[in-house]
Amino acid sequence: MSRFLFVVPPLTGHINPTVSVGGELARRDHEVAWVGHTEALRTLLPGNTRIFSVANDFSADRLHSFGDQWLRLKGSEELKFFWEEFLVPLGHAMLPAVTAAIDAFAPDVIVSDQQALGGAVAARRSGVPWATSAVTSSELVRPLAAMPKVEEWVTECMAGFQRAHGIADPVDLRWSDQLVLIYSTAALIGPLDGVPAHYVFPGPVLTARPQTTPFPWSWLDPERRRVLVSLGTLNTDVGGRFFRTLLDAVAQEGERWQLIVVASPASIGPTPPHVLVQESVPQLALLSRIDAVVCHGGHNTTCEALSYGLPLVVAPIRDDQPIVAQQVADAGAGIRVKFNRVRSAELREAVLAVLDEPSYRHAARRVQASFAAAGGTVTAADHLEKMT
Repeated sequence: MSRFLFVVPPLTGHINPTVSVGGELARRDHEVAWVGHTEALRTLLPGNTRIFSVANDFSADRLHSFGDQWLRLKGSEELKFFWEEFLVPLGHAMLPAVTAAIDAFAPDVIVSDQQALGGAVAARRSGVPWATSAVTSSELVRPLAAMPKVEEWVTECMAGFQRAHGIADPVDLRWSDQLVLIYSTAALIGPLDGVPAHYVFPGPVLTARPQTTPFPWSWLDPERRRVLVSLGTLNTDVGGRFFRTLLDAVAQEGERWQLIVVASPASIGPTPPHVLVQESVPQLALLSRIDAVVCHGGHNTTCEALSYGLPLVVAPIRDDQPIVAQQVADAGAGIRVKFNRVRSAELREAVLAVLDEPSYRHAARRVQASFAAAGGTVTAADHLEKMT
């Protein structure tokens, strides 16, 4: 029996993969624990899970405020804000809790999210083997390579963080030199030539989630086309124009379609009977009853949809989303549109295409098959076990 310590930021999409992998390790009689923000972890983990809590510097209110400010920025300002106001402060806030957890829990392996810099630094200082949990594959393509000064600045942010905590030989904290788990496959990412051997691609690591969100299941009509629309938890406030454009796009379809929109009903206003608007939905349970997904290209939503063989229309907003959207388009599993400039006619044609043209669904199912073959949670747990 070994001990595994997961270090995660207070972001649902980053916590969920560790819940799946940690649950598999626990089923194999290993001990597992998490370091993170209790407010974010308690709703996602079993009640008896051991949690080492970070001082609540990043409460839900602060995260919402951060998201509001971040979404107003573009280009290098967006990146600078993300590192200076979120990643580095979060690293400083988390490091004492990770250090205390190492002392109290004595882990054999630390599994640190790419955005939990404190986990990687604590592992390096303690000498405990560590793995990276990468919820997106975007960094593989070096998105800043065309902007060497910006890439150099990011590297210096990480180096400065490490020097501040007594590490004289800084490394790229986003990539462990022992094991990197990237929850995707070549069928979506593209060729993996030159990727180091310790980078493992188990595909999405999905597991059943507690059904805490009510949903009117009887509203779904199996005789109609059903489309899920989601822009992720941080983007719904900026999605007003996009949602209205989509509603205009499908209006002429009448009731041939059913649209499930994840957004605040107040932000959209009155909708016809064949459009359902809810602040949150039981997404994994719902995907098995959906025909297509319209989303922002968030890695988790995208891979969850493809895990069910669903084609996508992707309207990327920022961050890694343009890279993920292009992966979907290049794989043939969906259509990329412009979030801010798409017109209703173009959006309608895109949704009709992924619903009606078999090539998109066939490509989505190829990606789905690659995910299944990669092994998901079991493969990720197997590789972590080999580190002990």
